[in-house]
Amino acid sequence: MANSAVPTTNAPAIAPISLSALAPWAVFAGVLMLVLLYFVGAEQGATAVFEGETIHEWLHDGRHLLGFPCH
Repeated sequence: MANSAVPTTNAPAIAPISLSALAPWAVFAGVLMLVLLYFVGAEQGATAVFEGETIHEWLHDGRHLLGFPCH
């Protein structure tokens, strides 16, 4: 029983991610979240970008789930 089933080598260290490498992804995620928030929360009535009720109907249940009034 001198041999262990678990290797004793150390795992390689994970290099930290720099802010300059992370910034474009953070901006992309922020813009994507703002677009989604617009479509779920404001795409109807006077602020509508697209005509008709199509976007509203596709996102209707999501509006109620997130607490946005829509009618």
